[in-house]
Amino acid sequence: MSETLRIDRERLVETASRMVDVPSFTGDEQRMAELMVALYEELGLAVQWQQVEDGRANVLGTWGGSGGGKSLMFNGHMDTSYSGHEPWLRGVPGFQPQAFERDGRLYGLGISNMKGALACYVAAVHALHQAGVRLRGDVLIASVCGEIEKTQHGDAQGAEFRGYAAGSRYLVSHGGVADMCLLGEPTEGKVVLAHFGALWLRIRVHGDFIHTAFSEGRRDRNSILRMREVLDAVLEWISAWEDDPANAYRGTRAIVNVGAIEGGFGWRVSRTPHHTDLFLDVRVPPTKPMSVARGAALELVRSLVERFPDYGIEGEVYVTAPGAEIDEGHELVAAVDAAHERVFGALPERDVTRWFSDASVLTRYGVPTVNYGTSTGLMDVELGENLEIDGLVKTAETYARVALQVCE
Repeated sequence: MSETLRIDRERLVETASRMVDVPSFTGDEQRMAELMVALYEELGLAVQWQQVEDGRANVLGTWGGSGGGKSLMFNGHMDTSYSGHEPWLRGVPGFQPQAFERDGRLYGLGISNMKGALACYVAAVHALHQAGVRLRGDVLIASVCGEIEKTQHGDAQGAEFRGYAAGSRYLVSHGGVADMCLLGEPTEGKVVLAHFGALWLRIRVHGDFIHTAFSEGRRDRNSILRMREVLDAVLEWISAWEDDPANAYRGTRAIVNVGAIEGGFGWRVSRTPHHTDLFLDVRVPPTKPMSVARGAALELVRSLVERFPDYGIEGEVYVTAPGAEIDEGHELVAAVDAAHERVFGALPERDVTRWFSDASVLTRYGVPTVNYGTSTGLMDVELGENLEIDGLVKTAETYARVALQVCE
């Protein structure tokens, strides 16, 4: 029976294009969820609608098995990293919610991260149906909202900022669990055995709030200029964090990003800023508890307070999103290996990444999860986000064969 598996290329491209054509920026995923309902119903799946909040939902589709087999979840986020309205993206067609084909590639906002994977899940189940396969275990397709790495902070409030696994956290607490999960983030066809977690830290430096006319001789009390000194000390800490073997995982070093600085008022630069904030993204290995990482981050803040006692330094940890890992000997990894080799002609490579995925939440609900997906494609500067169509077809077949093996 497995010999007859065939992915309908035209149908897959049409499905992926329909997904791209529905805008689904973080916080506005409901129309995309409605499309997923229609696609699930076409496949004859049982549909569970999960209203996460106004304007955004998860949709869980289940192909029930005959009983006695293990269940497999395919999980993918519907929200896109960008809206396409960003000034630097407006002229790039591949970053717009309108799909188009060119030279064997499919372009459009979200196609690689990660509507292409969602389309592959649908195509995989369709191929199994067409082949007359009957599995003992359940196959679930979870389309979730709010995965993109972002969070509410300060004036940035509202659904568009509620990411970092907001949808998958709702999913797993409302019935969306399985024996294992394949998460099709764009991994270049590699099996991602682990990814780092993220800790976000805000460091605040205080200073005088005075008119420019009265600032002579008080430049050393300007919070932006004080932050210059503090940043040098922070960079020393960053080097130590990145070089510490305890923060590495399987040979991959930790990394820290200085992500933002905020201070003063552009509309009123006749005043010195009363405070300036520095924002860090600290990547944490999956083997390190976030409580330990939090303690290390706040110890940095305490050391800055001691080093700069007159600067009124404060610190706040406002994101703690753990990493995830899966045992290389897990049966799902073996199934991906076998299916990938069958379809692509060689075993897949291994990888450890420093980006975040919903595997973070799934693994903590006892659902072993592996990230494995198609190539990110060529990020064409002029045309934008895209995937090779042949790669999509092969990835969909690989997914079908994984389900065939673990749910038999």
